Amino acid sequence: MSTFQAPKGTYDLIPPESAKYLAVREAIAAPLRNSGYGYIETPGFENVELFARGVGESTDIVTKEMYAFETKGGDQLALRPEGTASVLRAALEANLHKLGNLPVKLWYSGSYYRYERPQKGRYRHFSQVGAEAIGAEDPALDAELIILADQAYRSLGLRNFRILLNSLGDKECRPVYREALQTFLRGLDLDEETLRRADINPLRVLDDKRPDVQKQLTDAPLLRDYLCDACKAYHEEVRQLITAAGVSFEDDPKLVRGLDYYTRTTFEFVHDGLGSQSAVGGGGRYDGLSEMIGGPALPSVGWALGVDRTVLALEAEGVELELPASTSVFAVPLGDEARRVLFTKVTELRKLGIAADFSYGSKGLKGAMKSANRSGARYTIVAGERDLAEGVVQLKDMESGDQRAVGVNEIVAELESKLG
Repeated sequence: MSTFQAPKGTYDLIPPESAKYLAVREAIAAPLRNSGYGYIETPGFENVELFARGVGESTDIVTKEMYAFETKGGDQLALRPEGTASVLRAALEANLHKLGNLPVKLWYSGSYYRYERPQKGRYRHFSQVGAEAIGAEDPALDAELIILADQAYRSLGLRNFRILLNSLGDKECRPVYREALQTFLRGLDLDEETLRRADINPLRVLDDKRPDVQKQLTDAPLLRDYLCDACKAYHEEVRQLITAAGVSFEDDPKLVRGLDYYTRTTFEFVHDGLGSQSAVGGGGRYDGLSEMIGGPALPSVGWALGVDRTVLALEAEGVELELPASTSVFAVPLGDEARRVLFTKVTELRKLGIAADFSYGSKGLKGAMKSANRSGARYTIVAGERDLAEGVVQLKDMESGDQRAVGVNEIVAELESKLG
């Protein structure tokens, strides 16, 4: 074993397990690509200020969990703890909103970093696929994103997830609610840090997972009782559109998200098979974020789904993904001439899009056949000097065990017709 190990709270993705993660990413991205979302990639680190302003000074993410550092040049940077602020920053910087085609629809995939207490389903480096629709205020967009996430999960075979839905109001009605909530919270028996949080962003206190705090919050005023008419109508339309698409959801009047930028629609995907870390993804509308980071008013909505959490949810449901075989044909040469001939054939098969591998090193027949077995290949081609003298190779079907001679010049076409 090497003297080095992955840092605490991180993990390496290695085959064959990694194929599952790739399949999950692909399944989440597929409906987005199909709905006008273009791919965007942003740096793994950004200016600290982007997250402090965008995600919110009072959030745990910014106060406790961000990996912040100073560069040799004196810049204050942070590893990205989430994707939305970076994507919006990139879209503004590239002036995508000025190209006249709003909303700007983008999707992304990558690693994010938070200094958290590591536990199953919660790591310090984690992988997400996200989507953002920037620059339009339309309930149909909110509904579209929820429906696409639902579609992605169902395409993977997930069934036991629930969608929780709420509205956080807007700048008209939220201040009235905020005041009512603050008044309520001040009357509770809370520690100093929680009271300080109640002053900065009282909605964050509702998200406190500690049982002694939750117990005191049973009679907290609910945002839905304070929504203005415009927010009520907007939320009702989102609900109707999702329902009409056959997607079931639960109204959760206490749902708030852990980031300061959300307005109106907010939602979470939860899976009950994951214990305390039950959220597999979530998102919502963030109409004020663009202005918070110095851009023009660009109402937007988006979500991020956790790849690691989704894999855990699949395992909890016992869903086995149908993964394509990483190798379909394995070539076993016996002797130098056979090495040259079979290596050429493997190269031809690969050019045709057939997954082919080769017995490297000087293994004997027994060792090479073990490698062929381990590769999961459906067919093995074996050739020795005598076979080549007769102009053939031996083709073995690894499922049935049948073996027969096929002409050296026919083998590629034969395998293409079997596997193509």
